[in-house]
This record gives sequence, structure tokens and C-alpha cells, in this order.
Amino acid sequence: MPETIRSFIAFDIESAQVLERITHMQKILTETHADLKFVEPKNIHITIRFLGNITPHMVDRVYESMKKVKFEPFEVKIQGIGAFPNTRYPRVLWAGIREGAEQLRSIFHQLEPQLRILGFAPDPKGFSPHLTIARVKSGRNKAELAKQVEENINYDFGTVKAECLRLKRSDLTPKGPIYSTLREVCPQK
Repeated sequence: MPETIRSFIAFDIESAQVLERITHMQKILTETHADLKFVEPKNIHITIRFLGNITPHMVDRVYESMKKVKFEPFEVKIQGIGAFPNTRYPRVLWAGIREGAEQLRSIFHQLEPQLRILGFAPDPKGFSPHLTIARVKSGRNKAELAKQVEENINYDFGTVKAECLRLKRSDLTPKGPIYSTLREVCPQK
């Protein structure tokens, strides 16, 4: 059986200031004593499409699809926190996207038909622009967690520039995932 690569398409968050603000929010959430697994700052990104396991041969085919996406570098304002599916039953805590969401949706909608041609099934969750900042491992202290999320609904993380659409590899390890870039598309700036 050929080697497979767990992969996704995303924009990395490369602003030290924004990552600092995310880390600050993670510290605030720690104070709830909820059962959380935080995303490491170096792994924070905006997922456009999770692909799952692909073959090395598929890497170049996905890259060719990515090169067909039309976009210029754009600003993304990250503001507010929330939970999927909701604050009563939180599974994932996220930072919201206030500006740049339409451009992100456009990129997703340009990619989706290309990925179908390659044999990828439609994404069952659709596309909701966000940054995952933590996963909720149990219901411990969920009332305190919900209160903290609601109090920070307008928390300002800052603005980043979305410049390079990247095909990322995700290697799962006992210490957490390790992400690396396989290919990237960076329109002329």
C-alpha cells in the first residue's frame, strides 16, 4: 500500500502580534479550568479545506488545482471567539473572522469543483471561516467556559495578511500535530 500524507489547504497565521493575542486568550480560557487542548501558536491557521490522507502523487495534482484559484493578497481581521457546534455543547473553540471572510469563501468555492474532479467528496461541514484555538475534551466546567466565550465575543486578535495558500502536511505525534508546507501558491504582491 502506498504511503499516504494527512493534509489540508490553509493560510498560516504569521503575525507575532496576532499569535500573542491568541496565546493571551488561551491563558484566559485556562482560568475556567475546563478540559481543553490548546492549538500551539505555531500551528494556528485558517483551514480552507481538510483533504485527509492523500498519496504523494496526489500532492502535485492538488497543487495544480490550487494554482487555478484567483486571488490577491488580502487582509483578514480576526475578532471574537465562539464554539462549534455551540457554547452549550462546545467541541471546538474558535477565533472568528470579521473581515476577509468573503475572499476566503471565494477561494473555497473556486477550489471545491477542482477537488471534486480529483475525486474528493464534498466537504460535509461546508466552509465556515475561523481559526481553531482549542479543542474541548470533556464537559468539565463548561458553564464557566461558556461564560468566558460570551464575555469575549468581540475580543480583537488583530489583522493578518493572507498571502500564500498552502498545501500542508499534518504528522500526528503523541505531543501533538507537526505541520509542514508541501506546496504554496503566492500571487504576485
